Amino acid sequence: MTSVVVVGNPKKGSRTLDAATKVAERLGDGPPDVVLDLVDLGPGLLGWGDEAVGQAVAQVQGADWVVIASPTYKATYTGLLKLFLDQFAAGSLAGVIAFPLMLGGAWNHALAPEAFLKPVLAELGASCPVTGLYLLDTDYESPAGLDEWVKLARRFI
Repeated sequence: MTSVVVVGNPKKGSRTLDAATKVAERLGDGPPDVVLDLVDLGPGLLGWGDEAVGQAVAQVQGADWVVIASPTYKATYTGLLKLFLDQFAAGSLAGVIAFPLMLGGAWNHALAPEAFLKPVLAELGASCPVTGLYLLDTDYESPAGLDEWVKLARRFI
């Protein structure tokens, strides 16, 4: 099974990237096949037809499952992730299992993966079979409840 991590944090090498990679490793019992730190795609995300962006889109479309991660910005996901998701046609992620993940500074935004990220992934055709995961950016490595979430999510991959 092909696994991909997509991270929409504008800071290269972010905690979001670390958290998403670690979650994917736990889901798949090993490192993900592809890790896309969207900040590396830079200005190519601002238009259409960029070769690197097209390759990244194809990698996500060809995945069996994907962790889509973002820090919480203004109570939702980042504009960087939005620019990437805009590259996908409606329904073009059919057959891909997606696990939305967001990091934030407080539990006030714990519903953000469900309320904002999951609906756009569903619009793109991805299947999101479990509740989106929200982790505190200060305690993302071993938060309470992560083992149970991983156990539930693994049933779908």
